Amino acid sequence: MITYEMISKCPKVELHDHLDGGLRVGTIIELARKDGIELPTYDEEELREYLVKGCQQKSLSLYLEAFSVTTAVMQSRENLVRVAKEAVLDLAKENVVYAEIRFAPALHTREGLNLEEVVTAVLKGLEEGKKECGLSCYLILCAMRNEEPSSTLEIAELAVAFREKGVVGFDIAGDEYGHPPKKHIDAFRYIRSRNFNITIHAGEAFGVESIWQAIQLCGAHRIGHGVRLVEDMVIEGGAIRKMGSLSHFIDDMRIPMEMCLTSNVGTGAVESYQDHPFPILFNSGFRVFLCSDNRLMSDTDLTKEMSTAVKEYGLNIRDLEKITINAMKSAFIHHDERLRIIYDVIKKGYNELRAEYGIE
Repeated sequence: MITYEMISKCPKVELHDHLDGGLRVGTIIELARKDGIELPTYDEEELREYLVKGCQQKSLSLYLEAFSVTTAVMQSRENLVRVAKEAVLDLAKENVVYAEIRFAPALHTREGLNLEEVVTAVLKGLEEGKKECGLSCYLILCAMRNEEPSSTLEIAELAVAFREKGVVGFDIAGDEYGHPPKKHIDAFRYIRSRNFNITIHAGEAFGVESIWQAIQLCGAHRIGHGVRLVEDMVIEGGAIRKMGSLSHFIDDMRIPMEMCLTSNVGTGAVESYQDHPFPILFNSGFRVFLCSDNRLMSDTDLTKEMSTAVKEYGLNIRDLEKITINAMKSAFIHHDERLRIIYDVIKKGYNELRAEYGIE
């Protein structure tokens, strides 16, 4: 039997974690008081309840409303450094051994910082956290789908400009409805021409067409969420009976999908954990893995996500190791470094866990 304690000790890899979705509630209150920012409440427990109610009530509007609170306190160099550092330390506490944190620089320029200053501050925070806990942590820059293509291209150019300083990828996030990824094709062409990495939020609130555009037109190397891919399949009795050409392509090309169980249920992307396509895709050999998405708003972390998968889908330690290796294979760092972490850290850690608990 797999316990929560065992899962907490498992080596983990986090590839879909939004910086503005994972702040400590105490930090939000402290920074808001320092900067004179009005909050819904300054009581820590009440504020926590306010920030997670969207996920609990399955209200996407309430879920997104919470980000106005977190981004409000992320408008200065000092605050960005602190928030980024704390994110690294919090991930390390749950035995995350590699992480890629993402955020949208354009959301943090309201008080006069330019884009370069925003990215530099966050990278400084990541580096300070890394020095303190040893976690390998990198950054993904997000553009917003509702912005003009020129703004998206600017973020793409920014990501490439910081590639030697800790930025490893480019993403596009935001409401999928009415904002197809192909609208921002120039940004993706630029990224691809620079041999850089792309992950795209797709197939969360919109269907297969969004995933198809992300891969075939924009050249995504990973897909964020992708739960609507099952619309390209015939599923019977909890198993895939037939796949469409897109599903086959994703499987054949080993295109990774960043799956966020609690977030998807909380935002209404799926009705329940039992309706989530993760177990079907995982058992069918797709390269899927678990991510937290927004640790604060979804009241989760990777330990909780793994625990949910164990409870809901009957996963065992071997499955958790496979998920972790799937994620590490999909990381946006060089191949030799991915292999080093897989063999020297992840496999080693899981073998030690088996020995500690007498698991064969």
